[in-house]
Amino acid sequence: MGPTADRARIEEFRRQIQARPAELHCQPVLPLSRVPSYDPALECVAGRHVDLRPYCLYDGENVTIVPGGLTRVALQEGSLIVNSSQGGWQ
Repeated sequence: MGPTADRARIEEFRRQIQARPAELHCQPVLPLSRVPSYDPALECVAGRHVDLRPYCLYDGENVTIVPGGLTRVALQEGSLIVNSSQGGWQ
């Protein structure tokens, strides 16, 4: 990720962006909350970053936020990557 990337990784991305700017996407890094989560590898509870994705319904006029949502948890300590394709669980 950008803020934790070393100089070589940043230069690699710079070359990729210059070569194929329409194929790459960027997004800002957002601070995530931390919650106590069970870590099966450590067999204990440890703080992990999480995000909450609420369910919103739109009928063309009104937006309704429904109870519940999807929470994803980062598997590794300090990681901000919480999606399932990058090693998070739900």
